[in-house]
Amino acid sequence: MSVDELVFLPLGGSGEIGMNMNLYGFGPAASRQWIMIDCGVTFADYRTPGIDVITPDPSYILEQKENLLALFLTHGHEDHIGAVAHLAADLGCPVYATPFTAQLVEGKLKEADIDIDFRVIKMGARLEVGPFDLEYVTLTHSIPEPSAIAIRTRLGNILHTGDWKLDPSPTLGPVADEDALAAFGREGVKAIICDSTNILSPGESGSEQGVKDNLTELIGAQTGRVFVATFASNVSRVVSICRAAAAADRSVCLMGRSMLRIVAAAQAVDLLPADIGFVDPREAGFIPREHVLYLCTGSQGEPRAALARIARDDHPDVTLNDGDTVIFSSKIIPGNEREIFDLQNSLVELGARVITEKDADIHVSGHPNQDEVRRMYEWAQAEYAVPVHGEARHLKFHAEFARTLGVKDAYPPRNGDLIRLAPGQLEVIDEVPAGRLLLDGSRLIPDGAAPVRERRKLSYAGIISLALAIDAAGRLADDVVVHAIGIPELGGGDVTDRLADVAEAAFATLPKGRRNQEDSVEAAIRRSVRAFLLDNWGKRPIVTLSIMWV
Repeated sequence: MSVDELVFLPLGGSGEIGMNMNLYGFGPAASRQWIMIDCGVTFADYRTPGIDVITPDPSYILEQKENLLALFLTHGHEDHIGAVAHLAADLGCPVYATPFTAQLVEGKLKEADIDIDFRVIKMGARLEVGPFDLEYVTLTHSIPEPSAIAIRTRLGNILHTGDWKLDPSPTLGPVADEDALAAFGREGVKAIICDSTNILSPGESGSEQGVKDNLTELIGAQTGRVFVATFASNVSRVVSICRAAAAADRSVCLMGRSMLRIVAAAQAVDLLPADIGFVDPREAGFIPREHVLYLCTGSQGEPRAALARIARDDHPDVTLNDGDTVIFSSKIIPGNEREIFDLQNSLVELGARVITEKDADIHVSGHPNQDEVRRMYEWAQAEYAVPVHGEARHLKFHAEFARTLGVKDAYPPRNGDLIRLAPGQLEVIDEVPAGRLLLDGSRLIPDGAAPVRERRKLSYAGIISLALAIDAAGRLADDVVVHAIGIPELGGGDVTDRLADVAEAAFATLPKGRRNQEDSVEAAIRRSVRAFLLDNWGKRPIVTLSIMWV
């Protein structure tokens, strides 16, 4: 006899920060109905050359997508919405989002020329989809309209927090709906699926109001031009910077595509205060230095962002001079240290004074520290805890911390763990395929696909291309032509000449009967060229051959 179950399945975001994709299933194992919460990306690094964006692999749910009822988005950060334009058409289900998040997603869909069933809902909306009754619960975060999702089913209730913090004094938007959270807890919560990003940090994450006050004091003390770099999605911070600029009698100029896009989305849904305005970059150049502030993208050292272009002195509208101040109202995301430090050094070499969050209290996190997590658990009163949105060390600590807060059990999942939440005890009942897809240009390819492996090898050891012409008698009709990319000079003459000699010698050692066999020729020459390079250089580059029969 088949038994209904309530299960949780992370396909992204567990064991890593970013690329969030979470599934809830209800029903018997053979015919569950599913909902998805968030569909995000992570960003590539040196290990995936030529790749900018990485998405979760949704193959498991695509195989049963007729049972996928809907995708719900908790907020508008890229690690929660960035894969929608790449995957939603294949998922084939309705997608729900609150107004600001919807503005951001709709821009991506339009740019990609993708048409999906996209539904805009109000903050605090409640709706039923199949066996799931879902309610959006307002929280605070570093982007407008963050929501937890309270999920009710006849087997038990689940609180999925999404990304959040508890800011008592946000500069934009409402405070967290503590009453709704506490009321949901009183109904009885089977499990809380909770953000783990800052779980290693004691205390509280801090308020945006404090950042605003500190920025106002700092910006007011500057005499030259001021450049401020921050995360474009943090519209609260944008408002704080604009207020600080106004207090210092400075006009604000927006720099960078993502900054313009995010601000436009906020204006479109009436989130931005009506008295905040901006000047065009060409206009800003005529404003006295002490009366202008440039609000820039590029806080993470991104080479194509506005601040990096200014630091390279190749921005068409702005130059940086002695006496200017650059303020980083942001944190360093792990992995970006080298790029950020290089950028800051370039700015200093141009004569700027650089101020970071290490020098002044000008940034707070959008994620909860331990005291905030403790309060969330007090409201939820959950039986079980499943930490998500964190690396392994975050999830393990969060599970241990949750046990001290009174939950019966806690489990730190990995992507692909199928976890039964009800009925019965918290239990991993299966492991399903969970991987990554790499956005290679306009195509999604599996992680580990040959093109990326080959590019990685190219970046380490270069490539040798050889061209041979062989006549009907099995003789070389001309000299071997060699092109070498990324290969150093090895001493003893031009490296391409030396490689041509190696190839010709390898060809000469072949028996005459095999000189007209393409596989034999390729194998002999490739083996000899690689052996020569390993002996004289210590590396094995990619070697390709082109053979012409004449």
